[in-house]
Amino acid sequence: MTARFVRGLAEVGAADRTWAGGKAAALGELARAGIPVPRGYVVTVAAFGLVMDTIDPSGAIRGAIGGLPPDDLAALARAAAGLRARITAAPLPPEVAAEITLAYQQLDTAVAVRSSATMEDSAEASFAGLQDTYLAVHGAGDVLDRVRSCWASLFNDESVSYRRRQGIGEGGLAMGVVVQRMVSPRAAGVMFTRSPVTGDRSVVAIEGTWGLGSALVAGEVTPDSFTVSKVTGEITGRRVSAKLRAHSFLPNGDGIAAQPMPTALRRASCLTDDEARALAAVGRRVEEHYGVPQDIEWALLGDSPGCPALHAEPADRIVLLQSRPETVWAARDRAPIATPKPRASDHVLVRFRKAL
Repeated sequence: MTARFVRGLAEVGAADRTWAGGKAAALGELARAGIPVPRGYVVTVAAFGLVMDTIDPSGAIRGAIGGLPPDDLAALARAAAGLRARITAAPLPPEVAAEITLAYQQLDTAVAVRSSATMEDSAEASFAGLQDTYLAVHGAGDVLDRVRSCWASLFNDESVSYRRRQGIGEGGLAMGVVVQRMVSPRAAGVMFTRSPVTGDRSVVAIEGTWGLGSALVAGEVTPDSFTVSKVTGEITGRRVSAKLRAHSFLPNGDGIAAQPMPTALRRASCLTDDEARALAAVGRRVEEHYGVPQDIEWALLGDSPGCPALHAEPADRIVLLQSRPETVWAARDRAPIATPKPRASDHVLVRFRKAL
């Protein structure tokens, strides 16, 4: 039987956003480019569509949400909560559940279940952090529940409010879901292939912390930061912060543990110089592949925090968890510096008239 609702990440590329969602399309594209990503699959938007056809066959509920005023936050929250409740309570069609279960059994490990909306991580708008991700999910039943939760997160209050402010309608929006093997990194974080502070495209800016990057995302730690020259590979900036906590994946335990860092490691750099340079080199590869600066989530595999893995080179221990176009400086680059004039001489004439 040919799978209809599930595809391996290796089958997905950048052009497949409409049926896989933005995150899945980006991860599949990275894999095709030879850049390591955790093994996994995508639950396509066809599965989401089948469920929504049952919950909201005419699209009236979504249309009503799309018609609410952007500043009526209470009404948006009520409408979004009602739709989320319908989605999480809806039984999965048997054919959808069967395909998701079979794909999970082939991975045979704890997984991360991650939202992949069709509008997510585009060059025009960033939905980063507005939809849900679930880490260390065990068992087919829990995976099915978390897939529903990811679908429902398309209608999180923050996501709906963002779309209303941006003037993005609810029609045509859909959600894929990425299911990937959990990784247990020694360190993790983000990097930008241009400076997020100055917009300088000659550097890669890296932020990282011990263990899983979820501690950074949750704001529980101040990350270490590194600035690496794309031209020379020199580390031109470095800040080592006090990292008081770490999130760790416990394969045989309760999933994700948030624990205090040992005192000796709190002010120790989570990356060696060679690891920072290796990350910057991967960032350059990704930017060259896409042709525009990128905002990248990374993980560095290895032993426990404070014990660098010596059995492999840094480049062989890097996996990427996401890459999306950098949007802040890209938007500034697109903004006109001055209003164009019909003739070049008009700029001079305007200044001359003002002087009279």
